[in-house]
Amino acid sequence: MPRDWKGPINKLDDFRYEIPQSYRKEMRTSGIIYADEHLIKSIVRDYAPEQVSNVATMPGLVGKVLAMPDIHWGYGMPVGGVAAFDGEDGVVSPGAVGYDINCGVRLLRTDLTEEEVAPHVKDLVDTMFVNVPSGLGSRGRVRVDRQELMKVLENGAQWAVSKGFGWSEDLERTESDGKMPAADATRVSEKALHRGVPQIGSLGAGNHFLEIQRVAKVHDEKAAQAMGLEEGGATVLIHTGSRGCGHQIATDYIRLAEQCVKKYDIWLPDRQLACMPVDSVEGRDYFAGMSAAANFAFANRQMITHWVRDSFEKVLERSSEDLGLSIVYDVAHNMAKLEEHVIDGKRQQVYVHRKGATRAFPPGHIETPRIYAQVGQPVFIPGDMGTASFVLVGTEGAMEESFGSTCHGAGRQMSRREATRRYDASQIRRDLARKGIYIHSASRKGIVEEAPGAYKDVQSVVRVTEGAGISKIVARLEPLGVMKG
Repeated sequence: MPRDWKGPINKLDDFRYEIPQSYRKEMRTSGIIYADEHLIKSIVRDYAPEQVSNVATMPGLVGKVLAMPDIHWGYGMPVGGVAAFDGEDGVVSPGAVGYDINCGVRLLRTDLTEEEVAPHVKDLVDTMFVNVPSGLGSRGRVRVDRQELMKVLENGAQWAVSKGFGWSEDLERTESDGKMPAADATRVSEKALHRGVPQIGSLGAGNHFLEIQRVAKVHDEKAAQAMGLEEGGATVLIHTGSRGCGHQIATDYIRLAEQCVKKYDIWLPDRQLACMPVDSVEGRDYFAGMSAAANFAFANRQMITHWVRDSFEKVLERSSEDLGLSIVYDVAHNMAKLEEHVIDGKRQQVYVHRKGATRAFPPGHIETPRIYAQVGQPVFIPGDMGTASFVLVGTEGAMEESFGSTCHGAGRQMSRREATRRYDASQIRRDLARKGIYIHSASRKGIVEEAPGAYKDVQSVVRVTEGAGISKIVARLEPLGVMKG
């Protein structure tokens, strides 16, 4: 991959930069990068703007191609990218969703204070490590057969709750009620089913984690109150996705999309953006298969929630209900969804691809949960394990210009390979311990690849999204204990 992108970038204001459509004759629209003067320097060094311009050449685009401040180089479309395609004449692209379909974040709040939790953090993290399978190739605690897995793929978190993994109220606090209705398990390959059977209910590796946190600062009292968050309170953040099942579904359809590019005579500057028309058999099959993978992830986070509650009950010897261990919300950040947006003054159905970007719907939106109708849909932005994460809410500004989207995390500024070369797991443990943060990881590799220095400053990222008006900061969460795959 080349470095130091040299293409044109026009500064529009303090939080927006534009790649003009005139940069390349094949571009159908311009690209907008949300960044400030500091972040844009690292974004250009990463060469990700070239991928933004590549996406801008795709057929059926609606509106501009967008890049969030946590943007970095990805497969085809940059991580942190958002693009929408016409609901009738557009395309769907597996590469523009990514391999970890419905990788997402779920926040649990508690009635506990930091002072009540702090003496038990090590025991809580260690117990979660026992209860929640983690690490590369980890296998779930629950055994399902092929037929049962197909029910998971079609019903998502609703399947998990029906099996006793959680509370009925959990579903109304999950994006799409924890179920993508377009899912069709028959559109999933036998290999994907084979990979999914042993992994349902597991955390996995990479950047997936469980984190016990404290609410360090509340920025928006009204929104925080709606979410049950108070300064000094304890929370738990869950970050994982569709595991090997989703990865295989993505792999299968990327191969199919490469064939479709030839079949439907689609020109693309990068084969990794391979796509299929939304109204083709292949396009409909991909959306059904992707939706099934998304349901696997919803069910996965729901089962992990059950075991997090179980861990707190075991260590603190109180029921989850008594501890107030309820879900604030669960939101995806690798997904394509058919949504209605106002484009050039007209309502239009579009397939919004968010890859490393989070849905951020405003107050009063039909898909914003009723309990958050007055404040907006919650959004969770993990930072790195040594600093902080943020709670945001969606805004009208996001609906007007970013297809109801905002950032999804701090964003990498260093590859995993470079982080492995540069950092030492024991030193990271010591550095975290000095900050009062306990870590339990399935591997040393998992620690160094996710070293705090490998990520951008998450506070800078969320400051840009708030400055641009596409989300609003509600609270800052700081880690007390981390469990990593």
